[in-house]
Amino acid sequence: MDGAPSLAARPLAARISAMEPAGEAILRLVLEPAEGGSFPAWQPGAHVDLILQGADQGRAPLIRQYSLCGDPADLTQYRLGILRDAAGRGGSVLIHDRLMIGDRIAIGTPRNHFPFRAEGRLLFIAGGIGITPMLPMVREAMRAGCDWHLIVAARNRARLPFLSDLETLPAERVRLHCDEEAGILDLAGLLAAEGRDTTVYSCGPGPMLDALQKLSVDAPWQLRIERFAAAPAADEGGDHGFEVICRRSGKRLRVPADRSLLEVLREAGIRVESSCRDGVCGTCETRVLSGTPCHRDSVLTAAERDEGTHMMVCVSRAAGDLLELDI
Repeated sequence: MDGAPSLAARPLAARISAMEPAGEAILRLVLEPAEGGSFPAWQPGAHVDLILQGADQGRAPLIRQYSLCGDPADLTQYRLGILRDAAGRGGSVLIHDRLMIGDRIAIGTPRNHFPFRAEGRLLFIAGGIGITPMLPMVREAMRAGCDWHLIVAARNRARLPFLSDLETLPAERVRLHCDEEAGILDLAGLLAAEGRDTTVYSCGPGPMLDALQKLSVDAPWQLRIERFAAAPAADEGGDHGFEVICRRSGKRLRVPADRSLLEVLREAGIRVESSCRDGVCGTCETRVLSGTPCHRDSVLTAAERDEGTHMMVCVSRAAGDLLELDI
């Protein structure tokens, strides 16, 4: 599993070399190694953490995750797409409003919880800024000679992202969909004829991904998704308290029903790297030695959840009364 926290290693020093509009409220951020040379290698689907200093320099930095959308073969730069979300937690607003070309910024090494395989028939469905992890995948599919198609959906034409990049792709394989012109994208109709050789890759708003997951039940095609935020947890009758044994730290802790496992670990002085706290980035992935996790993240696959060997301690809990972690 690719679960090693990127921030456990020393952060990388980067410099902002370009900031370009890539759609309404969308910024293309281009980074280069601050001291020259090259960045670590990455594969389509990977993202990096941006470690942002807020207005109050005395507080802990903001850490936000963004998908790499450039060319994995060009390690002289990392390209990111960032939507300014005024209703978010402040990271995207800080990037749009305060950062400037030439600024230095710390970043984590790439992590990939959205791996891509260039094989079979491929259908990419991007909702708005969800195009960012799709672009490297599409280019890899082209290099591999795969049968692929890309659908990019947005509210209106102004919100269509990365049009300059999309215009470089074969027009007959790309469909741009605007809800205000054509209504909500008919996912059921779109996927009705897809068979066992098709894999659907999608990233975008929660309602779109929820609909795809419902359609994928008993469908012949395969689905791979990445979320901006964790899917709502199923109602399992409320949280309960449990105990956690921390093998390497030699501590046994009580996690109350109203507190997260991450909070209790950190309060006990156990260092756990975490950034999103929503179960979407994978930074806090921790190995489970015994016990059964109650998974609430949007990182692990169904098979990985069934294995029960790793969990995201920011949102996941114990299904029973006791967990033992390699921490």
